[in-house]
Amino acid sequence: MTQPIRALEDQDEPALLRDQFRQLLRYRALLASGVVLGLLGGGWLALSGEESYTSTGEVVVRSAASDPFAAGASADKGINIGSERQTAVSDTVGTLAVGSLARHGDRVEVGTLMSGLQVTNPPNTLVLRFAYTGRTPALAKSRAEALADAYLEIRRQRTEDSIANMVDGYRAQLKPLTEQRDQLAAQAGTSNDVTSARANLVVSISELSRKISELRALDTTPGYLTKKPVAPTDPTGAGLPLLLGLGGVVGLALGLLLSWVRLVFDPAVRSTRELVRSLGAPLLGTLPRERASAGALLAIGRSGSRLAEEYRAVAFRLAYDPSFAQRRRLLVTAPRGDNDAAAAAAVNLAAAFAEMGRDVLLVEADLRTPSLARDLGPAVQGAGPRWASEGERAWPSDSRMNVDVPGSGAFTLIAGRRTDNVPRALTSAPVGRIVAEGDRPGAVVIVLAPPVLSYADAVALIDRVEGVVVVCDPREVHRSDLERIREIIGAAGGSVLGALLHPGRSRYERRARKKAGRRRTGGGRSGSATGRGGGGRGDREHTGDPAETLGLRTFDSTAGHR
Repeated sequence: MTQPIRALEDQDEPALLRDQFRQLLRYRALLASGVVLGLLGGGWLALSGEESYTSTGEVVVRSAASDPFAAGASADKGINIGSERQTAVSDTVGTLAVGSLARHGDRVEVGTLMSGLQVTNPPNTLVLRFAYTGRTPALAKSRAEALADAYLEIRRQRTEDSIANMVDGYRAQLKPLTEQRDQLAAQAGTSNDVTSARANLVVSISELSRKISELRALDTTPGYLTKKPVAPTDPTGAGLPLLLGLGGVVGLALGLLLSWVRLVFDPAVRSTRELVRSLGAPLLGTLPRERASAGALLAIGRSGSRLAEEYRAVAFRLAYDPSFAQRRRLLVTAPRGDNDAAAAAAVNLAAAFAEMGRDVLLVEADLRTPSLARDLGPAVQGAGPRWASEGERAWPSDSRMNVDVPGSGAFTLIAGRRTDNVPRALTSAPVGRIVAEGDRPGAVVIVLAPPVLSYADAVALIDRVEGVVVVCDPREVHRSDLERIREIIGAAGGSVLGALLHPGRSRYERRARKKAGRRRTGGGRSGSATGRGGGGRGDREHTGDPAETLGLRTFDSTAGHR
């Protein structure tokens, strides 16, 4: 049993991610612009920035000790490395370094000097790493060494000042004790109490004298410059290749961000999944772009044509669709804009059905800008209609033609003709009899209608031709347009069988077509009365006023007894 055509099911998470990434790649101009901006920015940073050099020196910090070789002596006793790092970048060190540099001819302000200094502390060490960045290697080396020496000098001075202050304190305590001892010495031998007090004073004086001696014996070395700064040979910072690479990465990220913003606010259909959801119908096929098909309406009949094979696949899919097989009537239209893609789809689907052995009747219901007979060229052969009444001259009278498809067969074309009252012509009894030919066994009727959102001509035919195929360019059609088409066709009693996507025209093709249209408009106004379809008011140039489509539909008793 043949199953009906179903819409695409929701995709899994990886497929959704691939689909979103594919949608972002639609905006290649934004991606390329972001990458170019990133590369230009990286190149500008690399070429416009001054070269700088960094010289590094390392200082091991130690505390004052009486015997650094004694057992249990600890080098980090009383050292807070965080505080020492703050001291190294302080203005006190900078001021001392400025004085040292000035004696060697390098005059610099404290703020300028300290702006190029960076002091870091490797983890779990008592090492301070002085890194100075300057304009020249010699300048970086001399300033890094001056700052490291200034830090050691400041730390040595502070240690010596602390020792001097403690010695002065002990001496202040020692002076009254010495005076009391001398007074008690003058009273020696008078009593045992005096002797005992004098002995206690001697012990206190001895203890204070010992502490003073220990403080004077301390090793006040603040640290060691274990790695002297040397003049660097290469400039620091990222080079041109690295900056270009970083600029390209940043530019690509910027391009992706711009593409995502453009995607969010883009009203066009962003994926086939979204198209199917908006239109409420499946995707019948996607037409490939072929250079050989440029300017040629018929693709079927050319050997090795991928476009012809896609049309055949769509025709087979429709032929076995139960909703189409029941009535065998198909209305082909576009959302809005020009109708060239829909015309090509209608002609090639007619040729594909003729290739299957069907009796195909193609009706050009575009009575505003008819062009099929002209575009098909020598394949069209005129023939008299068997259904037209004697003497009737209004469309579709005298419009039946045979179209020969090389190697595939032939089908019948009811060519369009410019008409004043388009709605009345489309709802006339002859058109109803033409469409009713689809009820014959083995017959297929395909109707080409103008864009459904531009004119109401397609809506006037839906009560006779229920199945609709929408031919559109996914890059130009909007989601709101598809939803409106679904509502219009559903309200008129028809159903959308599916969508057929075409690649659209390139910029060069659109420009060439505009020029050709202007040439035809400028040169064909005076001779419009001698154009295809004979004279009469129906051949006057159409104004394109959509109000003409609002005429009342006449009742046709022969149309579609369902």
